[in-house]
Amino acid sequence: MILSIARQSVIIKCNLNSSIMTGNYEFYYAVGLLYKIKGIEIDEVITPLELHEKVLELIKGDASEDTRVQHLIHMLHYYKPTEQFDDQMKELFLMGNREKYMWQELLPDT
Repeated sequence: MILSIARQSVIIKCNLNSSIMTGNYEFYYAVGLLYKIKGIEIDEVITPLELHEKVLELIKGDASEDTRVQHLIHMLHYYKPTEQFDDQMKELFLMGNREKYMWQELLPDT
């Protein structure tokens, strides 16, 4: 899995306010992004089913004015994670949580 593909997929979907989340890789990046938006730091990345429960509590009643955040929350609310879990998902969570170019589809050359 090329990590930047999952990142770009979530960013494009939020910018266009369309589509749904299609896998745990997107899910982990999206949750990392949500935690960054909310200012939440996490010490440990947990399994998809545990993380989804936490996310549902976190987004309950959330009413962001930013349409991209609204769509991110919508996708997270309706996503049903599988039990699949690996180190790349942890890495995607951290990518989202440390995102410097939020909502920018293409990253600048580094």
